[in-house]
Amino acid sequence: MSIHYLHAMIRTNKLEESHDFYTKGLGLIKTRQYDSEKGRFSLVYYATEEGAPEVELTYNWDHRDYSNGDQFGHLAFRVGDIYQVCQTLRDQGVTILRPPRDGHMAFIKDPNGISIELLQEGDNLPSQEPWASMENTGSW
Repeated sequence: MSIHYLHAMIRTNKLEESHDFYTKGLGLIKTRQYDSEKGRFSLVYYATEEGAPEVELTYNWDHRDYSNGDQFGHLAFRVGDIYQVCQTLRDQGVTILRPPRDGHMAFIKDPNGISIELLQEGDNLPSQEPWASMENTGSW
């Protein structure tokens, strides 16, 4: 049996904010978009590179609100420099919920309230401020 992971789907009513978060904040690329006039929805896909597993944002044109259930945990991304990624996101106004105090792991949320884990590629980076003394905030 052959199985290939394709994507995780997130419903959003904040398409532009989500696009900026995933592209400018996390550095993903928009791989494709499908708009359905008949179904009144758009599917927008993002990935680290062409052919990699994707994050699918589903945007329903009727602008409904969504609530997060506890059945979904988080998305996880490996990053080359966790401090740089967290600073880029922070500069965009994203709250770093679990700062990378250990140079290894951080948690944030996207504009839709989806929890995202960032993991440092390779060995932990040496501890540095302001991250080392930053407290956790909120939930993830």
